Amino acid sequence: MSISTPLPRDPGRWKALVFICLAQLMVVLDGTIVNIALPSAQHDLGFSDANRQWVVTAYALAFGSLLLFGGRIADLWGRKRAFVTGVIGFAAASALGGVAANTGMLMGARALQGVFGALLAPAALSLLTVTFTEAKERAKAFGIYGAIAGGGAALGLILGGVLTEYLSWRWTLLVNIFFAAAAALGALVYVHDARTGHPHGRRLDLPGVALASGGLACLVYGFTRAESDGWSAATTLGLTGAGAVLLIGFVILEAGVRAPLLPLRVILDRNRGGAFACLATAVIGMFGLLLFLTFYLQAVQGFSPLKCGLAFLPMTAGMMIGATQIGSRLAPRLPARALMAPGYLVAAAGLVILAQITPDSSYTTVVLPGMVVMGLGMGTAMMPAMSLATHGVVSQDSGVASAMVNTSQQIGGAIGTALLNTIAASATATYTHQHVATDPAATGHLYLQATVHGYATAIWWAAGFLTLAAALAALLLNHRPLPAAPAPATGEDAHHLTTIH
Repeated sequence: MSISTPLPRDPGRWKALVFICLAQLMVVLDGTIVNIALPSAQHDLGFSDANRQWVVTAYALAFGSLLLFGGRIADLWGRKRAFVTGVIGFAAASALGGVAANTGMLMGARALQGVFGALLAPAALSLLTVTFTEAKERAKAFGIYGAIAGGGAALGLILGGVLTEYLSWRWTLLVNIFFAAAAALGALVYVHDARTGHPHGRRLDLPGVALASGGLACLVYGFTRAESDGWSAATTLGLTGAGAVLLIGFVILEAGVRAPLLPLRVILDRNRGGAFACLATAVIGMFGLLLFLTFYLQAVQGFSPLKCGLAFLPMTAGMMIGATQIGSRLAPRLPARALMAPGYLVAAAGLVILAQITPDSSYTTVVLPGMVVMGLGMGTAMMPAMSLATHGVVSQDSGVASAMVNTSQQIGGAIGTALLNTIAASATATYTHQHVATDPAATGHLYLQATVHGYATAIWWAAGFLTLAAALAALLLNHRPLPAAPAPATGEDAHHLTTIH
């Protein structure tokens, strides 16, 4: 008879958490920090409006399409090794973008950032998953990580505004060198990973890599084209259709190969699959908030880029409180759906408040309370959602399971940006048609009213997506997650267990 007992927990695990979260913050910041700097970069390098979108799209396309590949590389190659490589590569790509002499150099650097981000992000979450296994500590660690994942985009707007206004747009990229240096050095000292990168004969599923990366790239780019060309355009339909076909082929392939890129057990588990669906649906709503409130505060309320970034601080604070003080404290005592469903509903209520905006609304009476309520709800729901999405997965699949968390958010963000922007534009056009001003002097005010009406309509839809996420959490998730099935004590698992005969 053998009795398995866990080895003593790593005494440096909380220091490791700091550097894991620092690297994750760097990746999340880059989703928005460059946005505020785009007008300055365009003026400096002289690229066209059409090419301006590619500074953002190049990063999103590379990042979103390669996440599953990056997650599996971390599983096979070693999580710590993948993490440190991703951090250093991300810093090098950022430096290249920061000194870009022309448009092509900047776009190439952004794509390279996405490549290394796709290696870094799954490795970071995977390291967190295997480092914190005790319920209370796991809840606290995921609370901190969830707050950063949720609030990092808003912090990117603040930091982007500060750097652009007081230094140069180039520093929105160069600042990553400092984040990366600290994260890489800290990881080398404090992050420990039992998996040393010996795949024990397992091979990389290259056909799966091609199908998954191609399918995800088509979807992300298709949704980006939908934003500019419309949902019925031939380009949009062709790209999204090709993406769907490639991903269906990927699922069929994964069901039959011996060493799949994405073992279907990762997504067919009721709790994990439900968590992925909730994350993707909720991010659609969250991106609606960030997108339209940024436009509203700058174009309608006249906020400067820096002031606009600072205006998002209450939402970031709400997310941090929700994740670290509500979610992490209650997660060990309550099932995930008891936090996720109410959390998403509270976030939806915050969006309902924000949907009341008008051209003359006050920040303190409408925007501020809406942001705080939304942040509290999202923070409370984000922590158990991310934890549940990686709960019970066997160690050799933790990287690809973590990649699915990021992929869900990336696809949700791409859909949200395209879909909600289309809804806002349609609502604006309809309002203008129905309220054609007969007085030429009122035309400017009508345009302002129509624009804000479009924003508000899109935010109402975003609230609907968060309500849908709450319904998915209530219906799909088990009342309480089942304990993970014991895995054979080989490789990494043998490191975590001592056996007494």
